[in-house]
Amino acid sequence: MEKQDKYQVPTSELVKVAASGWLGTAMEFMDFQLYSLAAAMVFSEVFFPNSSPAMGLVMAMGTYGAGYVARLVGAFVFGRIGDRLGRRMVLFATIMLMGIASSLIGFLPTYAQVGLAAPIGLTVLRILQGFGAGAEISGAGVMVAEFASKKNRGLVGSIVCLGTSTGTLLANLIWLIILSTLSDSAVLSWGWRLPFLCSFVVMIFAVLVRCFIKESPVMEEKKKLLLERREQLEKQTEAVKVVKKGRKSFLVGMGLRFGQAGNSGIMQTYLAGFIVTILCLQKTDATNANIIASLLSFLTIPLIGFLGDKIGRRKMYMILSMTMAIYAVPMMMMINTGNTVLLTIGLVIGLNVGVQGMFALENVVLAELFGSLHRMTLMALAKEIAGVIATGFGPMIAAALVSAFTGSWIPIAVMLVVFSLSTFFSALLSDDVTGRDLNELDDAM
Repeated sequence: MEKQDKYQVPTSELVKVAASGWLGTAMEFMDFQLYSLAAAMVFSEVFFPNSSPAMGLVMAMGTYGAGYVARLVGAFVFGRIGDRLGRRMVLFATIMLMGIASSLIGFLPTYAQVGLAAPIGLTVLRILQGFGAGAEISGAGVMVAEFASKKNRGLVGSIVCLGTSTGTLLANLIWLIILSTLSDSAVLSWGWRLPFLCSFVVMIFAVLVRCFIKESPVMEEKKKLLLERREQLEKQTEAVKVVKKGRKSFLVGMGLRFGQAGNSGIMQTYLAGFIVTILCLQKTDATNANIIASLLSFLTIPLIGFLGDKIGRRKMYMILSMTMAIYAVPMMMMINTGNTVLLTIGLVIGLNVGVQGMFALENVVLAELFGSLHRMTLMALAKEIAGVIATGFGPMIAAALVSAFTGSWIPIAVMLVVFSLSTFFSALLSDDVTGRDLNELDDAM
C-alpha cells in the first residue's frame, strides 16, 4: 500500500475542499480579470485623465503591477503561517482580504472628484487585494493536492483550476453586460463600479464553504513531527543539505509559473487595451473572446489534468509551452487583422493553450516539487516571484514597447515566445515528479 493511502479521506471531505478551492480561485481570478479589464478600458480615463491614451494605459497597468508586488509579501507571510499553523486558517484570511479590498474599489472617488488621492487610493486597495491573493491559490492548490490520491491528483487538482475559468467568465460576463447596456458616459460615471461590488457576493459564498472544511491530512497527521523536524534542522548541518536540494525545485517552479503568468498578463490583460486603444476596435471584442475561451476551458482544464496523470505532467508542460511559442506569431497576426472572427479564434486558442492549459498543471506540479516541511511557503513564493516579474510588469512593459514601436504587434509576439520558452526549458531541465508522495518532508530536487 502506498504511503499516502493511509491518509485517504472520505469523498465528501474531498468534495468540500475542492469546492472551497474552486470558489477561492474563482474569486481571485474574477478580481484579477475585473481589475485588468477596468485598467485596460476605463481606469486611464477615470484615474489618469490628464495623460495621453497610450501613457494613461501604461499608468493604469502600473497600478495593476503594484498588486503583484504585494502578492509576493502576502505569499511569504501567509505561506509561513500555513506551514506552521495550518492551511485552513490561511484560506479564511486570504479570501476576506481579497473580497473586502476589491469591493472597496467600487466606492473610490475619481480623479475629477479628489485629484491625486484617487489613484493613490486605487493603488492602496490594489496592494491590499494583492496581499490577500498572494497565498490564496497556492493554499487552495496545496489543500486539494494533499487531500487527493496519487492516481488522480492531477484531475482533482484541475477542479481548483476551473476556478480560473469561472472567475474569468464571471468577470467578462459582468463587463459585457455593463458595456452592452450602458452608454460610454454612464460606464465612466458610475457603471465601472458595479463589477467590483460583485466580489462581495462571491466572498460570502467562499467563506461559508470554508467553514465546513477540515485541515489537510498531511498537516493534521504531521504537524507535531514538522515542528520537531524544523527545530532539528535549525541546529544540524543537515539544514544546509535541505536548502541546497530545494534550490532546483524552487527555480523550476518559478520557471514553470513564469511562462503561464506572462502569457496570462499579455493575453488576459494587455491585449484588452491593445484591441481598444491601438486597433480601435469595440471594447466587447476582448470580453467576448475571453468568455468563449473560459467556456471552452471547462473541457480543456480537466482534460489536461487527466492527461497529466496518465503521461506525466512534465511532458504535458513541454507540449503546451512549445505549442504556444510556435503559435504566438500566427495568433498576433490574426488579432492584428481587426477581423472580429479571426481575433476571437486567435485569442481563444491562445488562452486555452498558453494560459488555462498550463495552469491546469501548475498547482499540482508545484505541490509535488516541494516537501511538506515548507511546501506552502515555497510554492506561494515561487508562484508570486514569477508573477511579479511576468504578470505584474509584463503588461506595463508590453504597453511601453508597443507605444515605442508605434503600435506594432511584434513586441507582443516576442514576449509571448519568451514567456512560453521559459516554461519549456524549465520543464525540460526538471525531474518528472508526477505522483510524488506529498508526505515527504524534503523537496524533490
